[in-house]
Amino acid sequence: MREAFFTMSKYLYLLCGALLAKPAAAQELYPYTEPASNMPAHSVSAKLTSMVMRTVHSPDLRQRHMPEVMFGINKKWMAHASLNFSDMHGEGFIWEGARLYGKYRFLSLDGVHRHFRMAAFAAAAYSRNHLDHNELNLMGDHSGVQGGLIATQLIDRWAFSATGSVVQGLAKERWAKVRPQPYTFSALQYAVSAGVLVLPRTYTDYRQTNLNLYVELLGNRNLDLRSERYYLDLAPAVQLIFNSTGKLNLGYRFELGSDIYRISRRQFMVSYEHIFLGALKRR
Repeated sequence: MREAFFTMSKYLYLLCGALLAKPAAAQELYPYTEPASNMPAHSVSAKLTSMVMRTVHSPDLRQRHMPEVMFGINKKWMAHASLNFSDMHGEGFIWEGARLYGKYRFLSLDGVHRHFRMAAFAAAAYSRNHLDHNELNLMGDHSGVQGGLIATQLIDRWAFSATGSVVQGLAKERWAKVRPQPYTFSALQYAVSAGVLVLPRTYTDYRQTNLNLYVELLGNRNLDLRSERYYLDLAPAVQLIFNSTGKLNLGYRFELGSDIYRISRRQFMVSYEHIFLGALKRR
């Protein structure tokens, strides 16, 4: 499928590297989770993610915005830094927190039109928000740390990924002398993701627009509560990639099942990311 592409010059290979089989195949750029593959080495990416939803507290639409910068340090290491702004926990729109993320790819088994990769990741987050629900996450709602593993399999136009991690909430209420504790501070989170490259059918130019379709199953299991134990969400999405450097995601995440009191049970997501290839390379 990509034989002609792999014969292009080194310069064009670098431009396409963010999206194709060597650094990270286009259909591995999941909108809601990270693959085991990394972004191209020595690159910088800027991203803005916005979510719109109705919370359980109000019929009004609420929003969260997450500007993020990502660094491809080398072929094994990458890092993210992001901020969170929202009006989900009150009437005003505020800066609510920050998050750091790092990933190390420790296994790569590459073949023709396919590969299998594994990576370990860790994240830490700070949130100004007070605890009011037991959906533990580090994307603006809670302070805490997270660590886990990712495995990704690419086969031609299809990419499949599985992620498992443990999250530890670090809000001050964790050390309060209240028994039984009403809030969760420990959870197992998991995801199964699939993506398919729909267009183009044949690569002739790195400026071709890519169309990818995704579906992701996102789950959580609280480990320290007798009640409010789980949720399971489904998140289909459409992705367009422009000129091999710009990426637009449109997704809708909704609940399949849960016994957790959640701040929201469905949300729309839109994000745009632009990668600057070779930005960290020494001149």
